[in-house]
Amino acid sequence: MYDKLSGMTGTAATEAAEFKKIYNLDVLVIPTHRPMIRKDMPDVIYKTKKEKYEAAIKEIIQLHKKGQPVLVGTISIDVSEDLSRQLEKRGIKHTVLNAKHHKAEAEIVAAAGQRGAVTISTNMAGRGTDIVLGEGVKELGGLHILGTSRHESRRIDNQLRGRSGRQGDEGSSRFYLSLEDDLLRIFGGERITKIMDRLGIDEGEPIEHALISRAIENAQSKVEGHNFEIRKQLIEYDDVMNQQREVIYRQRRQALQNDNLKNEFLQMIEERCWAIFEEFEDSKLPVSEWDLQGLCESINRQFNTNLDVSIFSDDPVSENSDSELSKSPLEISKPSSDHSTPNLDAATAGNILLQKVMDKYAEQESIIGEHELRQLEKYIMLKTVDTLWKEHLLNMDHLKEGIGLRSYAQQNPLVIYKKEGYEMFQGLIDRIKEETLEILFRVQMVHHDDIQRMQRPKNEKLILSHSDESQVNEPVKRAEPKIGRNDPCPCGSGKKYKKCCGA
Repeated sequence: MYDKLSGMTGTAATEAAEFKKIYNLDVLVIPTHRPMIRKDMPDVIYKTKKEKYEAAIKEIIQLHKKGQPVLVGTISIDVSEDLSRQLEKRGIKHTVLNAKHHKAEAEIVAAAGQRGAVTISTNMAGRGTDIVLGEGVKELGGLHILGTSRHESRRIDNQLRGRSGRQGDEGSSRFYLSLEDDLLRIFGGERITKIMDRLGIDEGEPIEHALISRAIENAQSKVEGHNFEIRKQLIEYDDVMNQQREVIYRQRRQALQNDNLKNEFLQMIEERCWAIFEEFEDSKLPVSEWDLQGLCESINRQFNTNLDVSIFSDDPVSENSDSELSKSPLEISKPSSDHSTPNLDAATAGNILLQKVMDKYAEQESIIGEHELRQLEKYIMLKTVDTLWKEHLLNMDHLKEGIGLRSYAQQNPLVIYKKEGYEMFQGLIDRIKEETLEILFRVQMVHHDDIQRMQRPKNEKLILSHSDESQVNEPVKRAEPKIGRNDPCPCGSGKKYKKCCGA
């Protein structure tokens, strides 16, 4: 809903298509301040996870002996803790960073570039922290990134790699994978397994080839495309709500910024009055044969008036049609019926009804006061819009939850959601008008004296109830002294009171 959108991130290039399709934003890649010299080595693939982790631990030990810092990226906290236990067994001093240590996150990651440091981190942890290389680390090859698995999104892998080689520093990265990893198992694992079997690769021996790395990136692209389609569908559903949201927010802003909503309320009264009138209008019958009693009852319910069918009699119409009604600024021309009576056609009947409602509005204004009514109109409008909008959001959520089932009936859920959502929104707009006007025409000003007079009976009842309680709660006075449980029973049985009458 903003006029301008922009942002900056180090990993937007892989999501450029999504930014363009959903937000219509172009992704511009800004060159690095200094040339990037990090060595991104091809992925290493093993048959099993056990072989993969053993190989990864072996490389960590070798780099640690050399003094080169290592940042190990894992896909979950469980993997981080498992690797930590394996390194503890081998006596390798290290630091573990995961969601359990989020308070010390920046401090732990900032120290990952020191000589001999081994840091185990989930791929998502510590992003945005500057890792400064310690003394002599550049000569050892800089910070080495060791990924224990590929994420289904290339963006996350790029974030992990991006911890190393900042500002033209030395650095390197490598991912260790296995055919048991979810990404490879779902996409292309069987094909790579056949290649490994054909080549006669022994247990513990890896495959390392740029072709394999490209195949993995293609698999990641497929997953990203699938996730993008899911998000795109969510956006399409949200667009329906967004259009409705703009209408409601515009209505709220208008009420908030304007201290005089009289014209808006006059328009609402006019629209609502004609809407009720049209429910009872029948062009095939003369006005006298309509359900005029039902029409008056509907108007009375909506506008708290006291009208009856006598307002449609010929005499008042002939007397007022050339004077007051013709002068009404709110009079709307309605098509006359061919079958209407000579003295009362549909347009005239509607204008009579509208004029009576306008008279009631003017009466409210004179009783409440012009300034006070303007404040009330603003408050009632905002309160009604907010209450009904919250109900509508809940109803739209319920509609969205079950809309997917429509596909079983060979219907497009999104089309049905748009259609039924529009119908529900139209109902919301009508309800806002109905309830706003109903409250406005029923509201009454109560003076301070009236409030005190209404509260007086309640206060008297409260005082009376307190006085009753004081009488009920008076202490009980015994006529005879209290008998102890172990005293002889007064009945003369010779037993203790607790064993006899007091049992």
